[in-house]
Formats: sequence, structure tokens, C-alpha cells
Amino acid sequence: MERIHTERAPQALGPYSQALVAGRYVFTSGQIGIDPSTGKLVEGGIAAQAEQVMANLAAILEEAGTGLDRIVKTTCFLADIADFAAFNEVYGAHVTGRPARSCVAVRDIPAGALCEVEAVATLA
Repeated sequence: MERIHTERAPQALGPYSQALVAGRYVFTSGQIGIDPSTGKLVEGGIAAQAEQVMANLAAILEEAGTGLDRIVKTTCFLADIADFAAFNEVYGAHVTGRPARSCVAVRDIPAGALCEVEAVATLA
């Protein structure tokens, strides 16, 4: 397995990697709306955090040699299911290949984030 690391995405908040390559797949860790240049959650609500999540995922996948268009599965976590429509609007603008997906509301997300997304992508 190959560990993926980029400075263009937030550093891991615990003992895990941003992503791992195993065979022809890239498995990302869950990404939250942390701006890697500040190390803080972006302000502006669910849409702003979802945009940052997508930017973080894109940076990690690019470092691995693939992209958002190669995602085959995502798992999405929302702190409030009422944010589902707003989250979907941002997600759909970035993840256009319509991969398989699960999206659930959870009680808490690390760092007080409003959303988190993990992805599995194929290598280009």
C-alpha cells in the first residue's frame, strides 16, 4: 500500500493517512471543511464547508494520480439532515459521475464540522 499525503489538504487530526492506494483504488479518509492554509474550519455554513470538503478531496485524489471524476463510492456524513439539499447542490457540482453513495446524519463530526465525505476512486 502507498500512503498519500499533500500539503494542499488538511493534515490528519489523528493517527491515520489522508488516503491509501491499494491496488487500483484510492481510499480517502473522511474530509471536513478545514482550510489547509489556516488549519481551521471555513466559515459560511454548510455550503462553504462542503465546497472546502470537495477541494480537500480533489487535492488528495490529484496527489494520488486520479480525480473527482474517478470516484466510485462516497460516504457522506451530515451533522444536520436539514442540510441535505444544500449539501447535495455543492456535492453534485463537483462529483458529476454519479457514483454510489451513502449519506447519513450523525450526532457529531470532528472539530464541530457540518459535513464530512470519504471517497473511493479508481486510479486514472
